[in-house]
Amino acid sequence: MQVQLRRPELEKFIDDQVRAGHFPSAEAAVEAAVEHMMLDQGADDELDDETAEAINRAEEQIERGEGIDFRQFAAEMRKKLAAG
Repeated sequence: MQVQLRRPELEKFIDDQVRAGHFPSAEAAVEAAVEHMMLDQGADDELDDETAEAINRAEEQIERGEGIDFRQFAAEMRKKLAAG
């Protein structure tokens, strides 16, 4: 099978991925993309009740102003990891 990409930005992206060493060839990059699509097709898009509830709680906390800046969070995590 031969595939021709009609959008130059897609071809450039694949070429960039190969040049960066992420794939040995353009063919390998396209095969990985197709495999990824196959896996996604079988994935269950629904969240379980526990995960959905946790997301809802987090959104409510953010709305109440209880969220923290990511940089602050990252600094706190680094400090915990260094102490641990």
